[in-house]
Amino acid sequence: MIIHLLKLRVLPKPQFLALLALTFSLATQAMAAPVQPVNTLMLPRYKMGPGDRIAVKLFQVEGFDSSVAVLPDGTINLPRIGSLQVWGMTLDQARELITRAYRKVLRRPVVYLDLVSTRPLRVSVTGEVQRPGLYSIGLSDISQLANSDGGEATTVRSQGWPTLVEAIQKAGGLTARGDLRRVTLIRPIGGSGESKTIELNYWEALSSGATFRNPLIYDGDSIRIPLAENQVQSEMLIVASSNLAPASITVQVVGEVLRPGPQQVRANSPLSNALLAAGGISRRGNRDKIELLRLEPNGTVERRVLPFQPTSALGDVNNPALHDGDVVVVDRHGWAKVNDGLKSTVEPVGPLLNAASIFRLIGVGF
Repeated sequence: MIIHLLKLRVLPKPQFLALLALTFSLATQAMAAPVQPVNTLMLPRYKMGPGDRIAVKLFQVEGFDSSVAVLPDGTINLPRIGSLQVWGMTLDQARELITRAYRKVLRRPVVYLDLVSTRPLRVSVTGEVQRPGLYSIGLSDISQLANSDGGEATTVRSQGWPTLVEAIQKAGGLTARGDLRRVTLIRPIGGSGESKTIELNYWEALSSGATFRNPLIYDGDSIRIPLAENQVQSEMLIVASSNLAPASITVQVVGEVLRPGPQQVRANSPLSNALLAAGGISRRGNRDKIELLRLEPNGTVERRVLPFQPTSALGDVNNPALHDGDVVVVDRHGWAKVNDGLKSTVEPVGPLLNAASIFRLIGVGF
C-alpha cells in the first residue's frame, strides 16, 4: 500500500507525509496484533487409531511412497523400517517418528504425511433420545429418525465430519420430553481422565431462528439430552415438527373403535387423528368419554377424560397433541352397557329357554 502511495503522490508534501505516517502506523499495528487462539475444546488435534489410513511420501526418494492402514494393534508397516506404533499420535508426532526411523537408512529424509481416510468415531448419546447408547459415526453416514417402538422412519444422510446434531439424529432423534435448552457435550482431555463440558441451546434456533453452534464431534465424546422441566405444549409441538425428532409416533387405541390396536400417526398429531386412524368410533362407543392414558417420566400415569371433538384445533384442551406411547381408550355408551348386562344375565339360562320353546312348539307341556 505504501508503494502505491509513493507512485500516486498528488497531495502537497505536508499532507502526503502525514498520510504516509498514518498508513505506516496502521500497518505496523496490524502486523503486531496478536492472533486469536483457536478454541482447543471445539477443535482438538486429531489422534490416529486403528482403522485410519495415511499416505507417506519421501521427498525425491523413489520406492518409499506408501499408503498404509493403522492396524488393530495401533501400528503401521513402512518399507525398509518395518512396524511403528502410532496409536494416539497426531499427524505431526507420527511424521517426526517416521522421519527419525528413516534417518537410519537415508540421509536427511523429508517426510510428508497425509490422512487419507479416518475410522468411525465412537460417541455416546444418552438421555431423552429414542435409542440411547454407544454409536460409531463415519464421515459418510445414514441415520434413521424413528421412535423406539417402530413406526415410519425418516432417513437422514450426512457428508463430511460428523456434528453434534448428526449424533442426536443417529440416536433416533429426541423424545417429546427432550430439553433443547441444555444439550450437553462432554469431551475428554488427553489421557488424564479429565474432561470439559459445554452447554448448547438449540431451542432459540428452532423458535426464533437465532444463530447456534453445531460443534464437530470427536472420538470419545459424550452427548446428553436432559429431561425438560415445565415444558409447555407449544414447545413440544415445535420440537416434534423439527428434524431432531421422529416424523411419526405410535399410540395404542383400544375399546369401541373399528380397528383397535397400535396406530402410526404424525409426531404432532392431535387426539382426534389417532381415533380416525383407528377407523373412527363405533356405534357402541361413547363419544363424550374418551380416556387418554400417559406414562409420566416419574413413573405415574396421567389420566384424562375428554370428549371426541375432531373439529377442535390442535392443542385445544379437548384435542391435545399426542406423545409416543400414549393409550387411548374408547368406552361404551350407556345403552351398550345395559344391553351387554342383560345379555350376560340371560346367557346362562339361554339353553333352557330354547328347550322350553321347542317343547311348546311340539305340544309337550311341563
